[in-house]
Amino acid sequence: MSSAPLPADFLRALSEGFPADFLTQDAEELKEYGRDWTRVYAPAPSAVALPRTTDEVARLLTLCHQHAVAVVPSGGRTGLAGGAVAAKGEVVLSLQRMARLGPVDLLGNTVRVQAGAVTEAVHRHCAEHGLTWPVDFASKGSSTVGGNIATNAGGVKVIRYGLTRNWVLGLQVVTAEGRVLELNGALEKNNTGLDLRQLFIGSEGTLGVITEATLKLTQLPGKQDVFLFAVPDVAAVLRLFRDARQQTAFLISAYEFFTDRCLARVQRHRKLRSPFEAPSGCYVLLEAESRDAAAVEAWLGSLFERGLVTDGTQAQGASQAAELWALREGISESLSATGLPHKNDISLPVAGLEAFCAELEAVFQSRYPGWEICLFGHIGDGNLHVNVMKPDALEKAEFLAHTKQADPTMFELVRKHAGSISAEHGIGLLKKDYLGYSRSEEELALLRSLKRTLDPRGVLNPGKILDA
Repeated sequence: MSSAPLPADFLRALSEGFPADFLTQDAEELKEYGRDWTRVYAPAPSAVALPRTTDEVARLLTLCHQHAVAVVPSGGRTGLAGGAVAAKGEVVLSLQRMARLGPVDLLGNTVRVQAGAVTEAVHRHCAEHGLTWPVDFASKGSSTVGGNIATNAGGVKVIRYGLTRNWVLGLQVVTAEGRVLELNGALEKNNTGLDLRQLFIGSEGTLGVITEATLKLTQLPGKQDVFLFAVPDVAAVLRLFRDARQQTAFLISAYEFFTDRCLARVQRHRKLRSPFEAPSGCYVLLEAESRDAAAVEAWLGSLFERGLVTDGTQAQGASQAAELWALREGISESLSATGLPHKNDISLPVAGLEAFCAELEAVFQSRYPGWEICLFGHIGDGNLHVNVMKPDALEKAEFLAHTKQADPTMFELVRKHAGSISAEHGIGLLKKDYLGYSRSEEELALLRSLKRTLDPRGVLNPGKILDA
């Protein structure tokens, strides 16, 4: 799609068929709506559309299809792969006005919401009934349901609940040509051929625009105990995880880890204190629902006796639990605030993490000695966040050139260990050149065929995931 000015007859149709506040071309709003959290690409959309209904979305997409106008669907724009970036004169289609929360179905444990509903608002809405939509991550106060589904978002509770796709029963989707699809409704069982929902979940807005969703809910978990442990290295992180997973005294809700370098950045930016006097190589945050308090106490005592941890603390109440979680959830923000990180979001089989981390460190130290690598992630589900920090003395352009050269080496390691180049942030613009490290040529050919079938004129989020 070209970045030429929007066709006059397209703009005339919008002015005649939609409310006066439907479209904006205000410079500041174009800048804000045209980017996501990557801040890598300069935003340059032509306009921002702000529908209130699925009908308005459908009529807009019909016009965009007819006039070959490119569209970038937009939720909370909290993505880290450039999937919501509009940098080539596209129309941004923001779902922020479509934030209605339907009544909670207490018999079916479901709720139907519009795609612009904020994730945390859904949590609060359902918590009143003792239920939750267990999709949870640091950006829940800004991210939206439509974006969560379009990227199949992960987060901190995947080890217990799985990915977003596990908690979506039905979708309302508008195709590139403006057709409205109602997929599955609130059905738990529907064995009538291919499940079309799964085409759109994780497709990053390249195949259709999600406007409403019927979400599957579950009971709020019981009292959660939060622990922070100090361990010497990644190998010790995995030994502790193996031991924790074998326990019957509690059910793990989250198992997160971060290195001393991450902690130092959080402390510098957020001025938070570590609960430990002595430094350590790695830290583990464990959140668990206890089933047997006495057995949990016995397990905690045994950790020191068996040398599985060097230090540890348990939160005494909700306030201390929030303080411990802040050390983990403040990492991404702190890395960006205290330097320039080159981010990668990868996944490995859990059993392969130790070997991968050792090889990764060796690669960087041999090519770029002294560079700071900050590792953290959802270790319990194999998701690792690799952040290479720009040395202060290095110019940004030179740093990015170096990291671009280093990425293929890292992705070769990912392929060697049967991993994925993107665990939860998607492909967007940032990772599409490397998709072949995780997907075969046959798979890529099929993905292109699906794109051509569902979006024949290539108007939906063009250039994301795959080039035409």
